Amino acid sequence: MNETHYYEVNLLWDAATKGTLSSPIIAATIEVVTPPEFSNGIKEKWTPEHLFVASVNSCLMSTFLLVADNSKMEFISFESNAIGKIEKVEGKFSVTEIILKPTLTIPTTQNAAKAKRVLEMSEKACAIANSIKTKITLQAIITIK
Repeated sequence: MNETHYYEVNLLWDAATKGTLSSPIIAATIEVVTPPEFSNGIKEKWTPEHLFVASVNSCLMSTFLLVADNSKMEFISFESNAIGKIEKVEGKFSVTEIILKPTLTIPTTQNAAKAKRVLEMSEKACAIANSIKTKITLQAIITIK
């Protein structure tokens, strides 16, 4: 596998505080807007802040799937909630923390301590989390069925 990868994303401004994200290799587009907390922001739409938090959360999932497979760890389900905190720091807005709350359900044949280690390894190996200065907090919930 090549050690360098590129991901192309295009943005077309539509009107007011709305734009459309696209990629030459993805059929679907995403409408993105200015958050409602800011001037002319729009409610109930995807914002750059949502997408930033989503990129960390989805990276956790994709990394977990690889680490779990490599660790031969079986699981029943994985879901994750992520909350991003924005604060004004030194006069500038910044995403200062993202709390990741994955819920992992494993069968009784699996070990909860191993599952926790796999989740922690996944967070540490996530390329997106490793690329940002935002504090990442992992609050995993592991259930056994």
